[in-house]
Amino acid sequence: MPSNAVLEAKKAKVDQLTDLIKNSVAGVLVDYKGINVEEDTKLRKELREAGVNYFVEKNTLLLRAFKNCGIEGFEEALNGTTAIALSNDDQTAPARILGKFAEKAGDEKFNLKAGFVEGEVYDQAGVIALSKIPSKDTLLAQLVGSLQGPLQKLAATLKAVADQKSEEAA
Repeated sequence: MPSNAVLEAKKAKVDQLTDLIKNSVAGVLVDYKGINVEEDTKLRKELREAGVNYFVEKNTLLLRAFKNCGIEGFEEALNGTTAIALSNDDQTAPARILGKFAEKAGDEKFNLKAGFVEGEVYDQAGVIALSKIPSKDTLLAQLVGSLQGPLQKLAATLKAVADQKSEEAA
């Protein structure tokens, strides 16, 4: 039977994981077996630059932390080697970055397992779909671009009407 000190350390780790998950808007679980140190270092750097917290954790501790957060459905995903990526502010960053990496690495080396966005659980297919969504900044730029065209046409039309009216008045 484990000592009280070991149990207390595990409880503290679960509490810490619970806080991390509760404060995150999105997270992705991955199977990272087969990637080398160089690939892992590049991946961690890209995730860090995007504000994503990425680390390896024991499956049982993650499962308890998810249950503490009221997030169910990761029982099947939490087996084998597991790393988790958590983002506090961008709902698609973990899936987008890890999905791009998984495409390059191949299925034998790196797999998306499952994920969540604001408490809603996604299976592997759902995480892959999330990984295809552009970043929030890109989406906002696309929205501004799509609104700008019609507004410019409206402004040009109104100016032409105003010019025509002023010519008629003169």
